Amino acid sequence: MLNRTTVVTSVMAIAVGAILPMSASHANDLTEAQAIVDKHAGRKTAWDGPTTGPTAAEGKTIVVLAADMKNGGILGVTKGIEEAAEAIGWEMRVLDGAGSISGRTAAFNQAMALSPDGIVINGFDAVEQQAGLDAAAEANIPMVAWHAAPVIGPVEGTPVFANVSTDPMEVSAAAASWAYVDAGGAPKVVIFTDSTYQIAIAKADRMKEEIEKLGGEVLEYVDTPIADTSTRMPQLTTTLLQRHGEAWTHSLAINDLYFDFMGPSLQAAGISGEGTPKAVAAGDGSESAYQRIRSAQYQAVTVAEPLNLQGWQLVDELNRSFAGESWSGYASPLHVVTADNIEFDGGPTNVFDPENGYRDEYRKIWGR
Repeated sequence: MLNRTTVVTSVMAIAVGAILPMSASHANDLTEAQAIVDKHAGRKTAWDGPTTGPTAAEGKTIVVLAADMKNGGILGVTKGIEEAAEAIGWEMRVLDGAGSISGRTAAFNQAMALSPDGIVINGFDAVEQQAGLDAAAEANIPMVAWHAAPVIGPVEGTPVFANVSTDPMEVSAAAASWAYVDAGGAPKVVIFTDSTYQIAIAKADRMKEEIEKLGGEVLEYVDTPIADTSTRMPQLTTTLLQRHGEAWTHSLAINDLYFDFMGPSLQAAGISGEGTPKAVAAGDGSESAYQRIRSAQYQAVTVAEPLNLQGWQLVDELNRSFAGESWSGYASPLHVVTADNIEFDGGPTNVFDPENGYRDEYRKIWGR
């Protein structure tokens, strides 16, 4: 017969046996999540892009179709294209879709009237403007894109030669991993996305998947248009605070723009700039995001893209298309920007601009 001491000891052994594997698993998850963050938080000093390709095509004129020039990511890419176009010797014109489908349709029609040598789709789904794509393809006008699909490279089912981006799934995993580690393995998050864009839904779904896989909780999955963040986010933030209170530890958004308009509502609720919910953006690394992170004002992290570099890559991909070659196959690096590493790789100028010599590398390829 078992005495009381034996029973208690046996129960404790069973309890410890049940807890230890869970604790070990939890520790492993934290270690793996931290490794993902560390991988993308370091300096980017080595060029890992193309080193060969066609020399510069002469006398080209290109049109950039911007989804919305109020978007910091789109603005950053446009500046990169402008810089690269000057380096390669091309003329460039920007048409602003002003944040609406009808505006982008009008911009596409205007682009076709200009009869450019090439078109850059900057920041909207390629399939949204199918009529424009078809017209450009019929006119033999090559097209490249930024954030036009959830995949990098040629966009299946469209004439888009190459879609330029960091790996959106890696960006989302990095953002979710940072929130998981910061919350000590118990994040309770609200995710912001915009179903107008396929890439936005794919990124948000991946963040949700990562948080739940790691044992965190998604308090709410919010679909609200990027173009309307200035009017929607202040009241939406207040409503979410009332609904979730202190349980809400982190905000995860598919880009920085959502956080441009949350601060006043958080401040009005008595939450400090470093308090919770902490804002984590899965792209793009806008100037305003850098400023918020540096000053500890309602954003802790942006998983930044090298917007200027991507502008150069878009020009290089167009040049490859003009020459009848394949796309470069390059996926640009991402960068987890925090207060601890904000002063390198372009941080002092409030952008992620890798110190890997990409400008010189592209000039070498183009013979410029």
